[in-house]
Amino acid sequence: MLYKLFALFGLSLILVACTTHPPAPPPIPKDPALDLKNTPLPKKLPIPVQGIQAQQLSDTWGASRGQGRLHEGIDIMAPRGTKVLSATEGVIADLRNNNLGGKVIWILGPSSSWHYYAHLDAQRSDLKVGDYVRRGEHIGFVGNTGNAQATAPHLHYGIYLQGKGRGAVNPFLYLR
Repeated sequence: MLYKLFALFGLSLILVACTTHPPAPPPIPKDPALDLKNTPLPKKLPIPVQGIQAQQLSDTWGASRGQGRLHEGIDIMAPRGTKVLSATEGVIADLRNNNLGGKVIWILGPSSSWHYYAHLDAQRSDLKVGDYVRRGEHIGFVGNTGNAQATAPHLHYGIYLQGKGRGAVNPFLYLR
């Protein structure tokens, strides 16, 4: 029947053989936390805001933030609603809304690193704690929630190497 249909329209059966499907992503590890712990954190990470290039970044690491705080990350300026992408493979460890970061996502990544995405306008609606995400996967949208309500929309991106919120390192060095 399929052959007759192709013959009717003058199409060749070769078209059926040439149909391609995108390759399936690698399987999710059986023990993601152990697998991530044993995977080294790359020295270079992709910029976690869609369409932003390295030359558009400013190193805002260590800037004074009032009340004796220093900036433990960098701010990546972008229009509200721009897609935020995971900089690494990892497990969604926390999704919340708080006074400081507003809508935030914490991802446990390679070498047990913690990746903090803050001031989001929204998190991807189907995202939940325990989900495994891949590098470059869409996780949220740029905004200015939390203590950034008086600023232009941006993503605050932080990397912590000694646990959630501990051992902050300058993400700018990983993104340039």
